[in-house]
Amino acid sequence: MKELLTYIVRSLVDKPDEVSVAEREDNGETIFEVRVADGDMGKVIGRQGRVVKEIRVLMKAVAQRKGKKVSVEVLD
Repeated sequence: MKELLTYIVRSLVDKPDEVSVAEREDNGETIFEVRVADGDMGKVIGRQGRVVKEIRVLMKAVAQRKGKKVSVEVLD
């Protein structure tokens, strides 16, 4: 799932080399922490948060099929 998230975010930004995705566990839930270049933050979040919301929906759908719980956080 980390590879999928990395691929999606790198496809959206202008500086794909500066994308990093960290994965951590917390109470049985996998949390993905996404970091991008300052200028690319708006592209990942999108207008009124629509892009990041759809990324979260997609990741939760993939995780549900595997019987897991995930969340996606975009960090600055």
